[in-house]
Amino acid sequence: MENDTVLQVGLNNLMRNNMSQNGINNGSNQWFGYYKKFDYFSPELIRAGCFPRIMEHNSTDKAIVLIHGLSDSPYFMTAIADHFYKLGYNVYLPLLHFHGLKKPMGMEGVELKEWKANVRFAINTAAASAKNISIGGLSTGGTLSFYMACINPKINGQLYLFSAALDLAGGPMGLFGELKERILRTYAADVLDKFNEKKPLVGLNPYRYACIDMDGAQELARLIKETDDLMDEYDANNPFPVRVFAAHSECDTTADINGIWALQAKTPADRFILYIIPKSDDVSHASVVLKNNIEVKEDSAGNTVVLEMANPKFMEMMEAITDFQ
Repeated sequence: MENDTVLQVGLNNLMRNNMSQNGINNGSNQWFGYYKKFDYFSPELIRAGCFPRIMEHNSTDKAIVLIHGLSDSPYFMTAIADHFYKLGYNVYLPLLHFHGLKKPMGMEGVELKEWKANVRFAINTAAASAKNISIGGLSTGGTLSFYMACINPKINGQLYLFSAALDLAGGPMGLFGELKERILRTYAADVLDKFNEKKPLVGLNPYRYACIDMDGAQELARLIKETDDLMDEYDANNPFPVRVFAAHSECDTTADINGIWALQAKTPADRFILYIIPKSDDVSHASVVLKNNIEVKEDSAGNTVVLEMANPKFMEMMEAITDFQ
Protein backbone atom coordinates (compact mmCIF):
# COMPACT_ATOMS: atom_id res chain seq x y z
CA MET A 1 0.00 0.00 0.00
CA GLU A 2 2.79 2.44 0.92
CA ASN A 3 4.75 1.63 -2.25
CA ASP A 4 1.59 2.16 -4.27
CA THR A 5 1.16 5.61 -2.68
CA VAL A 6 4.75 6.58 -3.50
CA LEU A 7 4.20 5.49 -7.09
CA GLN A 8 1.05 7.63 -7.24
CA VAL A 9 3.01 10.67 -6.05
CA GLY A 10 5.65 10.05 -8.72
CA LEU A 11 3.03 9.56 -11.43
CA ASN A 12 1.23 12.75 -10.49
CA ASN A 13 4.45 14.79 -10.47
CA LEU A 14 5.53 13.34 -13.82
CA MET A 15 2.21 14.10 -15.48
CA ARG A 16 2.10 17.63 -14.13
CA ASN A 17 5.71 18.30 -15.19
CA ASN A 18 5.08 16.94 -18.68
CA MET A 19 1.97 19.06 -19.12
CA SER A 20 3.76 22.16 -17.84
CA GLN A 21 6.69 21.61 -20.22
CA ASN A 22 4.25 21.25 -23.11
CA GLY A 23 2.50 24.48 -22.22
CA ILE A 24 -0.76 22.69 -21.45
CA ASN A 25 -3.10 24.07 -18.79
CA ASN A 26 -3.03 21.43 -16.05
CA GLY A 27 -6.30 22.57 -14.49
CA SER A 28 -4.95 24.60 -11.57
CA ASN A 29 -3.07 21.81 -9.75
CA GLN A 30 -5.40 19.04 -10.86
CA TRP A 31 -4.50 15.78 -9.09
CA PHE A 32 -4.07 13.33 -11.96
CA GLY A 33 -2.76 10.47 -9.82
CA TYR A 34 -6.09 10.50 -8.01
CA TYR A 35 -7.87 9.25 -11.14
CA LYS A 36 -5.60 6.21 -11.39
CA LYS A 37 -6.45 5.24 -7.81
CA PHE A 38 -10.21 5.86 -8.18
CA ASP A 39 -11.26 4.92 -11.69
CA TYR A 40 -14.84 6.09 -11.18
CA PHE A 41 -13.37 9.59 -11.65
CA SER A 42 -11.66 11.04 -14.72
CA PRO A 43 -11.14 14.52 -16.20
CA GLU A 44 -13.87 13.71 -18.74
CA LEU A 45 -16.46 12.76 -16.10
CA ILE A 46 -15.92 15.66 -13.70
CA ARG A 47 -17.45 19.12 -14.02
CA ALA A 48 -15.00 21.91 -14.80
CA GLY A 49 -13.60 23.28 -11.55
CA CYS A 50 -14.71 20.36 -9.36
CA PHE A 51 -11.57 18.24 -9.76
CA PRO A 52 -9.30 16.93 -6.97
CA ARG A 53 -6.30 19.16 -6.32
CA ILE A 54 -2.71 18.80 -5.19
CA MET A 55 -0.25 21.55 -4.22
CA GLU A 56 3.28 20.42 -3.33
CA HIS A 57 6.54 22.18 -2.45
CA ASN A 58 9.90 20.79 -3.53
CA SER A 59 10.63 20.04 0.11
CA THR A 60 8.62 20.44 3.32
CA ASP A 61 8.00 18.50 6.50
CA LYS A 62 4.31 19.38 6.87
CA ALA A 63 1.17 18.63 4.88
CA ILE A 64 -2.59 19.00 5.20
CA VAL A 65 -5.57 17.18 3.70
CA LEU A 66 -8.62 19.43 3.17
CA ILE A 67 -12.00 17.80 2.49
CA HIS A 68 -15.04 19.40 0.89
CA GLY A 69 -18.64 19.07 2.06
CA LEU A 70 -21.69 17.09 1.01
CA SER A 71 -22.89 18.06 -2.49
CA ASP A 72 -19.99 20.43 -3.19
CA SER A 73 -16.40 19.95 -4.43
CA PRO A 74 -12.74 20.72 -3.68
CA TYR A 75 -13.28 24.18 -5.19
CA PHE A 76 -14.82 25.29 -1.89
CA MET A 77 -11.56 24.55 -0.06
CA THR A 78 -9.21 26.25 -2.53
CA ALA A 79 -8.85 29.61 -0.74
CA ILE A 80 -7.97 27.85 2.51
CA ALA A 81 -5.65 25.54 0.57
CA ASP A 82 -3.83 28.56 -0.86
CA HIS A 83 -3.32 29.92 2.65
CA PHE A 84 -1.84 26.68 3.96
CA TYR A 85 0.38 26.38 0.89
CA LYS A 86 1.77 29.86 1.63
CA LEU A 87 2.44 28.67 5.19
CA GLY A 88 4.70 25.97 3.74
CA TYR A 89 2.31 23.01 3.66
CA ASN A 90 1.85 20.45 0.93
CA VAL A 91 -1.92 20.48 0.35
CA TYR A 92 -4.19 17.66 -0.85
CA LEU A 93 -7.86 18.12 -1.76
CA PRO A 94 -9.60 14.79 -2.49
CA LEU A 95 -12.89 14.55 -4.40
CA LEU A 96 -15.44 12.43 -2.54
CA HIS A 97 -17.24 9.51 -4.17
CA PHE A 98 -20.17 10.57 -6.41
CA HIS A 99 -19.34 14.29 -6.14
CA GLY A 100 -18.46 16.79 -8.87
CA LEU A 101 -19.83 14.64 -11.68
CA LYS A 102 -21.40 15.85 -14.91
CA LYS A 103 -23.85 12.96 -14.58
CA PRO A 104 -24.28 12.20 -10.86
CA MET A 105 -27.16 9.72 -11.42
CA GLY A 106 -28.98 10.96 -8.33
CA MET A 107 -25.99 9.79 -6.24
CA GLU A 108 -27.43 6.25 -6.38
CA GLY A 109 -24.67 3.99 -5.12
CA VAL A 110 -22.75 6.57 -3.06
CA GLU A 111 -20.92 4.84 -0.20
CA LEU A 112 -19.40 6.07 3.05
CA LYS A 113 -16.66 3.46 2.74
CA GLU A 114 -15.54 5.11 -0.50
CA TRP A 115 -15.46 8.55 1.15
CA LYS A 116 -13.16 7.04 3.77
CA ALA A 117 -11.02 5.45 1.05
CA ASN A 118 -10.76 8.81 -0.76
CA VAL A 119 -9.54 10.55 2.40
CA ARG A 120 -7.26 7.69 3.41
CA PHE A 121 -5.52 7.83 0.03
CA ALA A 122 -4.97 11.58 0.45
CA ILE A 123 -3.51 11.00 3.93
CA ASN A 124 -1.19 8.26 2.65
CA THR A 125 -0.05 10.47 -0.22
CA ALA A 126 0.62 13.34 2.18
CA ALA A 127 2.56 11.05 4.54
CA ALA A 128 4.77 9.84 1.68
CA SER A 129 6.45 13.25 1.44
CA ALA A 130 5.95 14.92 4.83
CA LYS A 131 6.26 13.94 8.50
CA ASN A 132 3.67 16.21 10.09
CA ILE A 133 0.14 15.61 8.75
CA SER A 134 -2.87 17.79 9.56
CA ILE A 135 -6.42 17.42 8.33
CA GLY A 136 -9.51 19.59 8.02
CA GLY A 137 -12.72 20.10 6.14
CA LEU A 138 -16.05 21.78 5.55
CA SER A 139 -19.27 20.27 6.91
CA THR A 140 -19.18 16.55 5.97
CA GLY A 141 -15.49 17.08 5.25
CA GLY A 142 -15.10 18.23 8.83
CA THR A 143 -16.89 15.12 10.08
CA LEU A 144 -14.56 12.92 8.02
CA SER A 145 -11.60 14.91 9.32
CA PHE A 146 -12.60 14.32 12.94
CA TYR A 147 -13.14 10.62 12.20
CA MET A 148 -9.67 10.27 10.68
CA ALA A 149 -8.04 12.28 13.47
CA CYS A 150 -9.49 9.71 15.90
CA ILE A 151 -8.55 6.51 14.08
CA ASN A 152 -5.61 7.23 11.77
CA PRO A 153 -2.19 7.46 13.51
CA LYS A 154 -0.72 9.32 10.53
CA ILE A 155 -2.69 12.40 11.60
CA ASN A 156 -0.12 13.83 14.00
CA GLY A 157 -0.66 17.54 13.32
CA GLN A 158 -3.76 19.67 13.82
CA LEU A 159 -7.48 19.30 13.11
CA TYR A 160 -9.31 22.15 11.32
CA LEU A 161 -13.10 22.15 11.38
CA PHE A 162 -15.15 24.55 9.25
CA SER A 163 -18.92 24.35 9.88
CA ALA A 164 -18.25 20.73 10.81
CA ALA A 165 -21.33 18.48 10.69
CA LEU A 166 -20.65 16.64 13.94
CA ASP A 167 -24.39 17.09 14.56
CA LEU A 168 -27.23 18.19 12.27
CA ALA A 169 -28.99 21.42 13.23
CA GLY A 170 -32.65 21.73 14.08
CA GLY A 171 -34.86 22.54 17.05
CA PRO A 172 -33.98 23.43 20.64
CA MET A 173 -30.72 21.79 21.75
CA GLY A 174 -30.52 20.18 18.31
CA LEU A 175 -33.32 17.69 19.09
CA PHE A 176 -34.84 17.86 15.59
CA GLY A 177 -31.37 17.45 14.13
CA GLU A 178 -30.89 14.29 16.19
CA LEU A 179 -34.24 13.00 14.96
CA LYS A 180 -33.23 13.66 11.34
CA GLU A 181 -30.01 11.72 11.88
CA ARG A 182 -31.89 8.72 13.28
CA ILE A 183 -34.46 8.70 10.45
CA LEU A 184 -31.72 8.95 7.83
CA ARG A 185 -30.02 5.86 9.28
CA THR A 186 -33.15 3.72 8.86
CA TYR A 187 -34.87 2.12 5.86
CA ALA A 188 -37.38 4.97 6.05
CA ALA A 189 -34.85 7.16 4.26
CA ASP A 190 -34.69 4.68 1.36
CA VAL A 191 -38.48 4.58 1.16
CA LEU A 192 -38.73 8.37 1.17
CA ASP A 193 -36.05 8.56 -1.50
CA LYS A 194 -37.99 6.24 -3.81
CA PHE A 195 -41.23 8.18 -3.47
CA ASN A 196 -39.61 11.61 -3.51
CA GLU A 197 -39.45 13.25 -6.93
CA LYS A 198 -35.76 13.53 -7.71
CA LYS A 199 -34.55 17.01 -8.59
CA PRO A 200 -31.68 17.35 -11.08
CA LEU A 201 -28.45 17.60 -9.12
CA VAL A 202 -26.57 19.59 -11.75
CA GLY A 203 -27.80 23.17 -11.71
CA LEU A 204 -26.57 26.73 -12.01
CA ASN A 205 -23.74 26.50 -9.47
CA PRO A 206 -20.65 25.13 -11.26
CA TYR A 207 -19.00 23.90 -8.05
CA ARG A 208 -21.77 22.10 -6.19
CA TYR A 209 -24.98 20.19 -6.78
CA ALA A 210 -28.29 22.02 -6.78
CA CYS A 211 -29.53 20.22 -3.65
CA ILE A 212 -28.57 17.72 -0.96
CA ASP A 213 -29.49 14.25 -2.17
CA MET A 214 -31.09 11.79 0.25
CA ASP A 215 -28.53 9.09 -0.58
CA GLY A 216 -25.62 11.33 0.38
CA ALA A 217 -27.45 12.59 3.49
CA GLN A 218 -27.99 9.01 4.60
CA GLU A 219 -24.27 8.25 4.38
CA LEU A 220 -23.52 11.42 6.37
CA ALA A 221 -25.96 10.34 9.11
CA ARG A 222 -24.16 7.00 9.33
CA LEU A 223 -20.84 8.81 9.61
CA ILE A 224 -22.19 11.07 12.38
CA LYS A 225 -23.23 7.96 14.36
CA GLU A 226 -19.67 6.65 14.06
CA THR A 227 -18.18 9.95 15.17
CA ASP A 228 -20.65 10.13 18.09
CA ASP A 229 -19.34 6.75 19.25
CA LEU A 230 -15.76 7.95 18.90
CA MET A 231 -16.57 11.15 20.81
CA ASP A 232 -17.92 9.07 23.70
CA GLU A 233 -14.47 7.52 24.18
CA TYR A 234 -13.01 10.86 25.32
CA ASP A 235 -13.43 12.47 28.74
CA ALA A 236 -11.44 14.38 31.36
CA ASN A 237 -9.23 11.35 32.02
CA ASN A 238 -8.80 10.59 28.31
CA PRO A 239 -8.97 13.96 26.52
CA PHE A 240 -9.05 14.37 22.75
CA PRO A 241 -5.33 14.36 21.83
CA VAL A 242 -5.26 16.56 18.70
CA ARG A 243 -5.04 20.36 18.65
CA VAL A 244 -8.25 21.78 17.15
CA PHE A 245 -9.16 24.96 15.30
CA ALA A 246 -12.91 25.18 14.73
CA ALA A 247 -14.75 27.91 12.83
CA HIS A 248 -18.53 28.17 12.97
CA SER A 249 -21.14 30.76 12.02
CA GLU A 250 -23.99 31.75 14.31
CA CYS A 251 -26.17 31.77 11.16
CA ASP A 252 -25.50 28.11 10.42
CA THR A 253 -28.80 26.22 10.05
CA THR A 254 -27.22 23.01 8.75
CA ALA A 255 -24.56 21.92 11.26
CA ASP A 256 -25.34 22.24 14.95
CA ILE A 257 -22.63 23.92 17.00
CA ASN A 258 -23.46 21.58 19.89
CA GLY A 259 -21.20 19.00 18.25
CA ILE A 260 -18.30 21.47 18.33
CA TRP A 261 -19.00 22.37 21.95
CA ALA A 262 -19.00 18.67 22.85
CA LEU A 263 -15.56 18.27 21.30
CA GLN A 264 -14.33 21.45 22.96
CA ALA A 265 -15.40 20.09 26.35
CA LYS A 266 -13.27 16.99 25.77
CA THR A 267 -10.15 18.85 24.58
CA PRO A 268 -7.73 20.69 26.90
CA ALA A 269 -8.41 24.44 26.73
CA ASP A 270 -4.91 25.27 25.51
CA ARG A 271 -5.37 22.92 22.51
CA PHE A 272 -8.72 24.22 21.22
CA ILE A 273 -9.51 27.48 19.40
CA LEU A 274 -13.14 28.28 18.53
CA TYR A 275 -13.59 31.05 15.97
CA ILE A 276 -17.21 32.26 15.95
CA ILE A 277 -18.60 34.35 13.08
CA PRO A 278 -21.36 36.54 14.58
CA LYS A 279 -24.93 36.54 13.33
CA SER A 280 -24.55 40.15 12.20
CA ASP A 281 -22.22 39.00 9.39
CA ASP A 282 -24.97 36.74 7.97
CA VAL A 283 -22.57 33.97 6.90
CA SER A 284 -24.31 30.76 5.86
CA HIS A 285 -23.08 27.21 6.37
CA ALA A 286 -20.88 26.68 3.29
CA SER A 287 -19.88 30.34 2.94
CA VAL A 288 -17.59 30.08 5.97
CA VAL A 289 -14.77 28.81 3.71
CA LEU A 290 -15.29 31.24 0.81
CA LYS A 291 -12.89 34.13 0.25
CA ASN A 292 -14.85 35.35 -2.82
CA ASN A 293 -18.45 35.16 -3.94
CA ILE A 294 -19.44 32.36 -6.30
CA GLU A 295 -21.10 34.14 -9.22
CA VAL A 296 -22.37 33.15 -12.66
CA LYS A 297 -23.53 35.13 -15.68
CA GLU A 298 -27.28 35.47 -15.59
CA ASP A 299 -27.82 36.60 -19.17
CA SER A 300 -26.10 37.51 -22.44
CA ALA A 301 -25.69 41.10 -21.23
CA GLY A 302 -23.14 39.88 -18.73
CA ASN A 303 -25.18 40.49 -15.60
CA THR A 304 -24.22 38.20 -12.75
CA VAL A 305 -26.07 36.47 -9.95
CA VAL A 306 -24.40 35.65 -6.63
CA LEU A 307 -24.94 31.97 -5.78
CA GLU A 308 -22.80 31.83 -2.64
CA MET A 309 -21.79 34.83 -0.58
CA ALA A 310 -18.19 35.15 0.58
CA ASN A 311 -17.27 35.19 4.26
CA PRO A 312 -16.44 38.82 5.14
CA LYS A 313 -14.35 37.52 8.02
CA PHE A 314 -12.33 35.17 5.80
CA MET A 315 -8.99 36.98 6.06
CA GLU A 316 -9.43 37.50 9.79
CA MET A 317 -10.13 33.77 10.10
CA MET A 318 -6.94 33.00 8.14
CA GLU A 319 -4.96 35.26 10.48
CA ALA A 320 -6.38 33.30 13.41
CA ILE A 321 -5.23 30.08 11.73
CA THR A 322 -1.76 31.53 11.23
CA ASP A 323 -1.60 32.46 14.92
CA PHE A 324 -2.81 28.95 15.77
CA GLN A 325 0.26 27.55 14.01
